[in-house]
Amino acid sequence: MGPKILRFAVILAGCGNKDGAEIHESVLTLLSIDRAGHQYQCFAPDVPQARVLNFLTNEELKEKRNVLLESARIARSKIKPLTDFSQENFDILVMPGGSGVAFNLCTFGLDGDRMTVLPQVESSIRAMHKAGKPIGALCISPVIIAHVLKNVNVTFGKDEKINAMFQKSGTKTTNTDARSIVIDHEQKIVTTPCYMLDARISEVSEGIDKLIQELIKMSPSFS
Repeated sequence: MGPKILRFAVILAGCGNKDGAEIHESVLTLLSIDRAGHQYQCFAPDVPQARVLNFLTNEELKEKRNVLLESARIARSKIKPLTDFSQENFDILVMPGGSGVAFNLCTFGLDGDRMTVLPQVESSIRAMHKAGKPIGALCISPVIIAHVLKNVNVTFGKDEKINAMFQKSGTKTTNTDARSIVIDHEQKIVTTPCYMLDARISEVSEGIDKLIQELIKMSPSFS
């Protein structure tokens, strides 16, 4: 009998790097999981999007959008509301980045270290962590991991301002490039900075592939 097929839960934050989930990071995550021979289920909170931007001008638009409906664009409609997530059904949790993480999944984009996290996002992270299951966070997503779990080692690329912000609450931060990952073996957390840096898509892809492979090796279900 071959290795077990692992189930990944992937939390999306909308559609588009300026106000939702970063599309490159999201698609490359799904591709990496699939290429490794494993399965994924996308989730997103069924909540209003915090802001909507014109991607050509960066102008904020007055229209209203929904995070779950926007995330469904990336997931090709195969997505569930995050309230349906149950850690018992999954081996690994992954959170791609994008500004939607900082505005839709938490309030870091507005409040910095005074941020709050959407309760359904926080409960998903806590449930997986308590069960000893690995968690991957890309780009800006480690702000949520650091806020919720505190005593972890993550990367924010080379952003010293964010590093200093979270080091105050006990988080260890490690600078690295987009092709690399930071591994917290004790807490089973893997992070990669992606577009926190001025990176090429090939570099981002390399970092995500390494992250997915490390999460697979970390999973207690993998043999």
